[in-house]
Amino acid sequence: MSVVTPAYNAARYIREAIESVRAQTYRNFEHIVIDDGSTDETFEIASQFARLDARLCCDRNERNLGIAETRNRGIALARGKYLMWQDADDISLPYRMREQVDLLERNQDVGIVGGGLRIFDETGDLGERMYLTGDAAMRRVIFRHSPVSQPAAMIRMSVLQKCGRYMYPPTEDLDMLFRIGRVSRFANLDKVVVRYRESPTSATSSRLRIMEKNTLMIRRRNLGTGYPFSALDLLYNLVQLTALYLLPAKSKLWLFKAIRDKGV
Repeated sequence: MSVVTPAYNAARYIREAIESVRAQTYRNFEHIVIDDGSTDETFEIASQFARLDARLCCDRNERNLGIAETRNRGIALARGKYLMWQDADDISLPYRMREQVDLLERNQDVGIVGGGLRIFDETGDLGERMYLTGDAAMRRVIFRHSPVSQPAAMIRMSVLQKCGRYMYPPTEDLDMLFRIGRVSRFANLDKVVVRYRESPTSATSSRLRIMEKNTLMIRRRNLGTGYPFSALDLLYNLVQLTALYLLPAKSKLWLFKAIRDKGV
């Protein structure tokens, strides 16, 4: 079992992320932290933990490569049967690893499993976001929003090796999910598995325009690849294409989150 944490200027939060992995009830894992050219003390903090726990190792990009290439480095370094993404500013709940491993062990045709998020920021908890759990239902929404939350994802390594490299940042997760779904089934645990830290300076806010363009491109590339595409999907994407140029970023983020949280 491999856990990979891409980390960039995460000194403020990475202790909590690492401790949440060390606190897992499933104990047989390696944890790889890859510092992506940070200018703060991210690498030094992770290295302190590595000296305390032999399951943790640290690597460092010579320069900032971005999230997609850092994910690819993590996959190349990982030795486990499964790979669990642990973001540097999030907190995995103690049962996450064990229950996701158990689901993958019981369902050999499932390639990726996620779960729900408990969202929080500096002011406290902001609520929970749950995801559909059945493969068929998850496929029906993939042209509108991702049916698996990447911060909560665990992926079968043999499936990742079939699917190739992460591409198209900052929407590399959606592109990879489409590829995973062509060779395996989707699943989610019907419970919260991660405390997800929401930040106004996150990539979701600062790079919204390129995310939207890449998302629409990735969806278009996957038309006719076996995923259901409905009239609602068409309408949703036409509205999103129009909103790309007409609505301010905050309004688009609010609308997207409202639709996703309702499971539309």
